Amino acid sequence: MAALKYERITVPGAGALLEWEKLKRAGRGWPVIIGGKDDLERIEDQFTMADPNVSGLPGMELRSPKDILTAASKLSFPRDLRNWAGAYQAGDLRAPEGDWPGNVGVDPRGPSVATDIMTGKLLEHVHILLIPTTHGWEVPAYLRWGDWNACPPPEYHVAALRAWHSDFGAELVGMNGDTINLRAANRPKTRANAMKLAREQYGYCPDIVDQGVGTISALAATLMASEWWYLWWD
Repeated sequence: MAALKYERITVPGAGALLEWEKLKRAGRGWPVIIGGKDDLERIEDQFTMADPNVSGLPGMELRSPKDILTAASKLSFPRDLRNWAGAYQAGDLRAPEGDWPGNVGVDPRGPSVATDIMTGKLLEHVHILLIPTTHGWEVPAYLRWGDWNACPPPEYHVAALRAWHSDFGAELVGMNGDTINLRAANRPKTRANAMKLAREQYGYCPDIVDQGVGTISALAATLMASEWWYLWWD
């Protein structure tokens, strides 16, 4: 992983969250759980991928974290998400509101990036990267994460995570090749606020509804019930 110069710590999957909390308290950078070996390779692939947002430069040019953070500072989320050419527009977001579910199950896994997606079992070895920032929402800029299929470019992830940290105390805990794990200290307290947040998350990450919970109300209910918020792109 020569391209990724960030410090890496490897722990058993069962101890990933405890190690993340320990590293966060140490204040040597922002820790992010990446997952196993294959996940780390996907992160590196994205990190070294040619950046289509570099206008007028050769195809192999890469933006620096500073450049991406500057772009993110000019964005207001969720309003400016529609400015991205690949964003789903209002007419594309057709999931029904649905009825509020009677029972809401809380996912007990914690960070899903520490588990095998097929079996649900904890990974034997999990990697954690220490990113040189004190703000978790800046991590997508340092990893140049995103900008494929319906997954927005990194500056939009920075803007989204920054907004949810401000509003809900949401912190980035895990991120693999296609998934983000957030832990929210202050979940929405009313159904109205939860529905507003669910619509934001659906516009940002349509797969969590269209290929996941099925309705906006179901997503809103989980956002109220669980401190863990899972976002993933197909």
